[in-house]
Amino acid sequence: MNFIDIDKARKTLNLGELATIKEIKANYRKLAVRHHPDKKGAEESDEMMKELNQAYKVLLDYCAAYKYSFKEDAVANVYPYEEQMRKWKDNWFDSI
Repeated sequence: MNFIDIDKARKTLNLGELATIKEIKANYRKLAVRHHPDKKGAEESDEMMKELNQAYKVLLDYCAAYKYSFKEDAVANVYPYEEQMRKWKDNWFDSI
């Protein structure tokens, strides 16, 4: 797997350059319903479903191998509001 494979999978699932696992799953489900063989002709949708399934597998494999950072600054980037509230709560007496 390389960047080209991941980028193609991202585009197949109509994702931006940043996406959560929830967004990956939601886009996959939405597209799978739209292109399901029961909704369209079997011949036409079989190929698209193969592409969607492959893209979904590629992105989930990539996410499963991704190393997440649990450092304070990385967590603060994911939850900036909670970090601001924690700092405000911890230091609010200092400003008096």
